[in-house]
Amino acid sequence: MTQRVELATVMDRLAIEELITDYAVSVDDGDWTAYRGLFSPDGRADYRRAGGIEGSAAEITEWLTRTMELFPMRQHLIANRRLRFGRLDNDIGDTAEVQADYINPMRFAGDGAGSASDAPSNAPAGAPDFVCGGRYAFTLVRTHSGWRLRGVTVHEKWRRTEGAAAATAP
Repeated sequence: MTQRVELATVMDRLAIEELITDYAVSVDDGDWTAYRGLFSPDGRADYRRAGGIEGSAAEITEWLTRTMELFPMRQHLIANRRLRFGRLDNDIGDTAEVQADYINPMRFAGDGAGSASDAPSNAPAGAPDFVCGGRYAFTLVRTHSGWRLRGVTVHEKWRRTEGAAAATAP
């Protein structure tokens, strides 16, 4: 590899890392305009294995807008990112796949069933009362606007609610 190719690869990796971080931050902050902007025009997401829906980025954005109202506090932590650039047919590196593990502590809204007021009395103030973890599968495509998400698939592996005796599978 030449230095120019190696530098381009490093720059792509950094841009993709930033995109994945922007994904987590936009969901955690409820910035649905930013979330929608992370996707390519044909972008889709599949949250079914985490109790959600599958659909276009616009449909998922609408669903997340409503669903995340239940969790005013959320904080995705994404780690163990494995990045592979595409090498299919005529693809010269304009696609990529990222596999990444996540853990996501969240706090329920303060009213209704499963609310923060239902948390055990020994739970620290502000402690999450719902935590889930699993693995993301991201597919990305290089566009004229930079790298964008073509697909997001969530594979939830476990979840725990405060006071539960053990972790449960979805």
